[in-house]
Amino acid sequence: MAVSVLLIGLVSALCLFQLNSVFALGVSLDSLNQRSSFAAAWAGTEPSSEKLSHDYTIMPEPLRCKGSINADELQLLHAMVFAIEEINNSTELLPGIRLGYQIYDSCASVSMTVHLAFQFLNSLDLVFHTGKTCSQSGMVMAVVGESGSTPSISMSRIISPFNIPQVSPSATCTCLSDKQQYPGFLRTIPSDQFQAAALAKLIKQFGWTWIGAVRSDSDYGNNGIASFLEAAKKEGICVEYSLSFYRTNPHSRIQKVADVIRRSKAVVVVAFASSGDMKILFEELSREPFPPRQWIGSESWVTNPGLRKYSFLAGAIGFGIQKSVIPGFRNFLLNLSFAQVAVSPLLTEFWEDSFNCTIKESDSAGKKVCNGTEDIKTLQTPYTDTSQLRISNMVYKAVYAIAHAFHNALCQGRNVTAQCDKLTKLQSEQILTELKKVNFSRNGYDVSFDTNGDPVAIYELVNWQKTKAGITDIVTVGLYDASLPDGQEFQINKNIIWMEGSTKVPVSVCSGSCPPGTRKVLQKGKPICCYDCTACPEGEISNTTDSADCLPCHMEFQPNAKRDTCIPKPIEFLSFQDILGIILATFSVLGACLTIITTAIFLRHRTSPIVRANNSELSFLLLISLTLCFLCSITFIGAPSEWSCMLRHTAFGITFVLCISCVLGKTIVVLMAFKATLPGSNVMKWFGPPQQRMTVVSFTFIQVLICTIWLVMSPPFPIKNLTAYKEKIILECALGSAVGFWAVLGYIGLLASFCFVLAVLARKLPDNFNEAKLITFSMLIFCAVWITFIPAYVSSPGKFTVVVEIFAILASSFGLVFCIFAPKCFIMLFKPEKNTKKHVLSKN
Repeated sequence: MAVSVLLIGLVSALCLFQLNSVFALGVSLDSLNQRSSFAAAWAGTEPSSEKLSHDYTIMPEPLRCKGSINADELQLLHAMVFAIEEINNSTELLPGIRLGYQIYDSCASVSMTVHLAFQFLNSLDLVFHTGKTCSQSGMVMAVVGESGSTPSISMSRIISPFNIPQVSPSATCTCLSDKQQYPGFLRTIPSDQFQAAALAKLIKQFGWTWIGAVRSDSDYGNNGIASFLEAAKKEGICVEYSLSFYRTNPHSRIQKVADVIRRSKAVVVVAFASSGDMKILFEELSREPFPPRQWIGSESWVTNPGLRKYSFLAGAIGFGIQKSVIPGFRNFLLNLSFAQVAVSPLLTEFWEDSFNCTIKESDSAGKKVCNGTEDIKTLQTPYTDTSQLRISNMVYKAVYAIAHAFHNALCQGRNVTAQCDKLTKLQSEQILTELKKVNFSRNGYDVSFDTNGDPVAIYELVNWQKTKAGITDIVTVGLYDASLPDGQEFQINKNIIWMEGSTKVPVSVCSGSCPPGTRKVLQKGKPICCYDCTACPEGEISNTTDSADCLPCHMEFQPNAKRDTCIPKPIEFLSFQDILGIILATFSVLGACLTIITTAIFLRHRTSPIVRANNSELSFLLLISLTLCFLCSITFIGAPSEWSCMLRHTAFGITFVLCISCVLGKTIVVLMAFKATLPGSNVMKWFGPPQQRMTVVSFTFIQVLICTIWLVMSPPFPIKNLTAYKEKIILECALGSAVGFWAVLGYIGLLASFCFVLAVLARKLPDNFNEAKLITFSMLIFCAVWITFIPAYVSSPGKFTVVVEIFAILASSFGLVFCIFAPKCFIMLFKPEKNTKKHVLSKN
């Protein structure tokens, strides 16, 4: 005795005035291998059942569907029948086993869906008539449907406790992926979770941050838009408004939604709604002109050719289920004989609506009578249009998935060409288990389910483009594959035509982009996409558009005028190219030349009384040291280096001590010379030339020792001074040890002070040419210069610190040259009569 198994499938409404069908599929183990036919009661439907009033005194009448048949749904029905017949004729899939089915109309109504679910659950002894009565009744094993999310939720809650698998071809609500609530639910269409993420990434890719959102007030719309808003928030997208509506809402509600769209600032509108709901909204929007809007659609309506008549939708983009090719399907659709139509109420209604005739003469009522000569191949309806097979392919794959689950349960481990075990008694939970594991390809399309019962999410990016003839075509311009790595999901391979036929991406932002050099400052009380652009503060930049923060430049860099990049700060030091550097270098060379000329004059007149009377040996040593003093100032000019920093300070310190030591020696000699003229004085023998040389060497050695300790312990080194000025870098020599620097200066000051005191004491000695007076003036200038130098040096910024130091060196050196040597040179050159021994030794 053969065993029969019932497979039930459901497909509900896709849009307004559509047929909402419940497919009841059955598998029949028929040893006669005869084709099983479909038996169903059909009713033309609107998307809801007829509402009946009840007074609770009598039994209510059965629920009825109202409205007219929809050709789209009829194509889906035949896609299921076509798949079943392919499987029944296959020698590889379920050999020797035939599928039976029954089709119900759910009217896209939750109440009708629940009613039908209880009906097939309670009709376990339902017998299929296939021309010959099956030998045994069938049991419900699986359901294909519903296509709507809300009816699918209701049905799944009823049949899941019985472990009956439910495979939906178009219910996309994210909530149905929850296996705790819907353990038996699977689908061949991707979850809205993937579509919501794809829509958010699509909007982000085109730079839109200010959008509007509308949705169906249903599980599909509410859950879908919730997932989208969550994904959009992560992408930094703001939503100006989010409105819900439903096709059965009062006109005032639809009108309110349309008015918000008309008045809004957002150019981009994301619509997560069913086709039927969008048709109602588009009808309302078409009543009055409104600003251009860039529509972004969910798969439910953006691939529906029936909405292309609304011209303002040209340029719309969105994601659709992949188009498919089902070999032989079109011929199957067109293979309808008049005899088949006459015996089916469903096909009768479709035939009469399509050809505007009536089959029964009694119902003609003035209409022409269909005579069988009508040719379905001449029809241009969604039923015959196989160019955009999307949901039909989902139905096709759902039937094949269930068939593979049966095959794996009945024919596992056997040759596919062999007969399967017809006597195996199956349980619905076995089919559910096998269904979760199916993995096959059909017509080039892979079919499998993840742990949530969802397939791999692959969408086509479609664009509504107007042709030259003014017809709107739905053109595939790209692909989105959620299985690819982040950032590589999109593949846009064709140009997109935007609203109003533009090829330029429209702009939809609350606030314009902030250019580099500015940052975003949020407007109080508004979303994060509404902001003002504020220039970056001093010392900071932003090098990207719409930067939230400005970044400080490194201390060696500063912002450019636009504050969009950091440029190196200008480096400043006293160079030979600066005017100051040139002037100071010139005076240094002039001073050195002047000293050399003076030396030459002294050499020429070295035997003259005025030279001999003023200690010629110390005079020549002093001239040499002054020449070095002038030249050492040049070491302060130019970019500091490690060697120049050590050289400039030590050379300056040692040469000046040598100079002051010579002056001090000359002063002592003057004092001692006059002491030696006193009767009985023998002091000059203690301060002769050897002692003078020893004095100069001793004083200079102390300075050399101080400089050596300074260089060994903590020598001067070059640094970049970043704090003196914000806008530039000062290259200078750090002192290393401040104690060493001030010890060098202090020692020079000590010698100069001592020399000045001695010179003052000797200034009034009775001599016609008393050199002590000249030394007094020179030391007065020297001390004045260096006393003034200290506060000027400390307070001078940047390169002017070096200028002050060079100026002090040059001023004090010129003071010594002019005060000590100029009067003598004048006498030797212009007053030779005074360059005599008598004149030099004469008393004042």
